[in-house]
Amino acid sequence: MFGWRRPQARRITGIATAVLTLAGALSLAAPAGAAAGDRQGAGPEAAVAERLVERGRAEAEVAAAHDATRVNVTRDTGGWAFGTAVLATEPGSRRMPRGWLFLAEREGGSWRVALEGEERFAELSRRSPLVEPEEKPLFAGLDGGQDRQDKAPGGGGPGGEVVAYGAGDYRTGMALPTTVGASTVMTSGPHGWGGSAAPWSSLDFAGGDEVVRAARQGTAYTMCRGWIRVVHDRGYATDYYHLWNNINTDGGWVNTGAFLGYTGTDVTCGGAAYGRHVHFGLIQNGSYIPLAGHNLGKWVIYNGSAAYQGSAMHGSRRVGAGGALYNYGALGLNQAVIDANGGGHVNKRTGPGTGHAIAGSAADGATVTVSCSASGTSHTGRYGTTSLWNRLSDGTWISDAYVWSGVNGPISGWC
Repeated sequence: MFGWRRPQARRITGIATAVLTLAGALSLAAPAGAAAGDRQGAGPEAAVAERLVERGRAEAEVAAAHDATRVNVTRDTGGWAFGTAVLATEPGSRRMPRGWLFLAEREGGSWRVALEGEERFAELSRRSPLVEPEEKPLFAGLDGGQDRQDKAPGGGGPGGEVVAYGAGDYRTGMALPTTVGASTVMTSGPHGWGGSAAPWSSLDFAGGDEVVRAARQGTAYTMCRGWIRVVHDRGYATDYYHLWNNINTDGGWVNTGAFLGYTGTDVTCGGAAYGRHVHFGLIQNGSYIPLAGHNLGKWVIYNGSAAYQGSAMHGSRRVGAGGALYNYGALGLNQAVIDANGGGHVNKRTGPGTGHAIAGSAADGATVTVSCSASGTSHTGRYGTTSLWNRLSDGTWISDAYVWSGVNGPISGWC
């Protein structure tokens, strides 16, 4: 229908001519001034590997010499290619693999390559016949985040990638990567994708039914055996690693809570797993970002004094690393969780202020839907003092001091 075919995936792995070490990938670099992949008749793999090494250096410092680039072309025409690109590490290594989706366009005799999070990736996705209709709006958000201006230290990388860290909006619309309505142990609090190094983008989960599920709807991709990535809206993506019996997918649509695999210890692309679990990572615009302050399954994530510590809070209830988190499901982008700041409930009123009559109460940890907001009397809660009041879907009002919405301001506009 779109003029492209889905051939057997061409994975660069397994044999000497197919696995490119870092040194080997660099030896393929084009002469100065030439485009990547400027070899007449060559496929896109070498050009993608070269770009992968550049991006890996920018985001993961200097890669080790034994690291291998694994390029998997899952869709192609004569002039376009799409797939996954992984900078793999040694199984058992303390260093985790890194990976991105890629798009490549052939211009003359050269392949122009873009990875997730680079402005060119979003631009190519709008034109490429390989990108499915449901992928296009998701990929368009992977362009540095025009609505999110806070950038990571160091700015953009060699491909123009821009890392956005929330910019005051910490809503994800995500559940926990576990079964809704059940509890799973958060075996490790916030830590880096590859260990203790910042950003602390990742959590570990184990126990319960051991099923790993999509935290939010989106398009799913198998990065390698044991590793699934789901691309969501608003520039977000999530990673799920160490899986056992995971799905095999190239852009298949998954709903929130969809089965991705089981917790496991798989390290096919590198890294280490000391016991069965899922290593869950949060990505925005192609790069791992801090989880702290974001909401998953109606729990707000907090850092600890060191990596792997930290906690999660639902209303006023805090659970530390090693404790069980009940998956309440995703918090809608127009919803908030009541945080009574240690109390059992918060009063609802007939208008935006304490001068209005009490019209009921909302229990600590309850979910409310916000219709609009207005100014009223000031109150102080866990996150500071505010005069903002929220009109709920039932027509009552509650002070913004006693809710977590992910935004320091109206989430559904002004009344």
